[in-house]
Amino acid sequence: MPLSAHCAPALHLHVACAAPRLVHQEWFHDHVRIEAMLFDGVPRAVDGAIAPDLGRPGLGLELKGPDAQNYAV
Repeated sequence: MPLSAHCAPALHLHVACAAPRLVHQEWFHDHVRIEAMLFDGVPRAVDGAIAPDLGRPGLGLELKGPDAQNYAV
């Protein structure tokens, strides 16, 4: 069955790469903007595709602590 990854593209990128029946990954501008505001290592789309940075550990994301603190409640 074809699969589609929905929401939080940076978070789901590695799982999407491992899914043999992946058809596409949704790319919501607001999710991408928020991910880039709060994390370093967010993938950038090039020619309509994103790829994981295999040189970064884990999911490749690192919280921007001081920037995220502005949104703490």
